[in-house]
Amino acid sequence: MPNAEQNSGTDQPCEIAVFVSGGGSNLQSIIDHVQQGHIHANIACVISNNPDAYGLIRAQQASIPTHIIEHKHYETREAFDRELLKTLAVYNIKLIVLAGFMRVLSPTLINEYQECILNIHPSLLPKYTGLHTHARALEANDTQHGCSVHFVTAELDEGPLVIQAAVGVKETDTVDTLAARVLKKEHIIYPLAVKWFCEKRLQIKGNKIYFDNSSLNQAIQLSPEHEAQLK
Repeated sequence: MPNAEQNSGTDQPCEIAVFVSGGGSNLQSIIDHVQQGHIHANIACVISNNPDAYGLIRAQQASIPTHIIEHKHYETREAFDRELLKTLAVYNIKLIVLAGFMRVLSPTLINEYQECILNIHPSLLPKYTGLHTHARALEANDTQHGCSVHFVTAELDEGPLVIQAAVGVKETDTVDTLAARVLKKEHIIYPLAVKWFCEKRLQIKGNKIYFDNSSLNQAIQLSPEHEAQLK
């Protein structure tokens, strides 16, 4: 079973699998930062449950192996996840990155890659787990909204938080305009979290998250200093 301690440090790149279901803009952001040398990683494969996902084209354009595993062909979530595990076994994966993967993973997969799965969610967790987060933030008249990167556990959108970025909500905002501003922040904080994991700056020890060897009791809030690490 992989864990953060098994990352290959500064010598060998961290082997990553990215799961996508749609456009894959977060995948593209990570591809770009890997290619630019900001993230010491190799995207070993991209897996999708949707054969029409544009994220697959993004991967192919970057010469990354792709795999299509359609969940509708499997009777149970566990059977689908077992097929995912078979594909992952081909690669020496140290980190799974969920980039708009519209399937809830079962313990069958989570237990095999415990503490090595990251997800990004379009809200300031713990607010608004699940779907339609932007509409819910507008309906609640929130003044701030944003996005969060967290480790994946069996509880939906409730794994330990890593980093968050906030945006102000404008009176004129629609779901689309708010979503667009949040997405720009996603394209920053997700590569950062992946970078930190691959550098072993971000680790889990004894069910606690550590960042730069200090216990992380709450999510890191995005700052200009963090953004500079991707430039």
